[in-house]
Amino acid sequence: MSTKNSITTADALPWDSMLRLVRNLYKDGNYRLSLFVACASFFGLRASDVLRLKWSDLLDSDTFTLIEKKTGKRRVIAINRQLRRHVLDCYERLGAPSKVEPVFRSRKGGVYTIQRINVLLKESKERYKLDIEHFSTHTCRKTFGRELVRLAGSNSEMALIKLSELFNHSSTAITRRYLGLRQEEILECYSLFSF
Repeated sequence: MSTKNSITTADALPWDSMLRLVRNLYKDGNYRLSLFVACASFFGLRASDVLRLKWSDLLDSDTFTLIEKKTGKRRVIAINRQLRRHVLDCYERLGAPSKVEPVFRSRKGGVYTIQRINVLLKESKERYKLDIEHFSTHTCRKTFGRELVRLAGSNSEMALIKLSELFNHSSTAITRRYLGLRQEEILECYSLFSF
């Protein structure tokens, strides 16, 4: 539980910073956290849904289907080709566990909790000197959204419509606010004045 008057919203991480983090975690032998950041950022899922993934979800097909824990909605997720290579590399480095096992199994035998992943992410923020203020599991979902809007370029409004549906928001205005785009647009107003 957060303390009173504390900020509980996560910031997005620039895509290249996220990729650098994934590579650094992998290089340092932290395969599960590397895989968590990659999967959460490439799939745009909530941490609670990422943590429920089994190896068979990621290895047996180019897509997998899940029922979102929070909304109860069915989602079909496509696995990017480069991400699939990373999944296979991590799987092999972890000793090719049984495909029915959870991907994010802890050393104690259970599945990592969101709280534990948040602790590990905060440690990674310090270790790798990430330029992000509010870093948590939710950062990955926002990173996914921000990158999709950036890649859409002049079609960013269409990307916001798709994201609004994907994130189960009632409007693109909510999606803009969720991704912090609205706040950026408001802050830009102050730079319009000259002195």
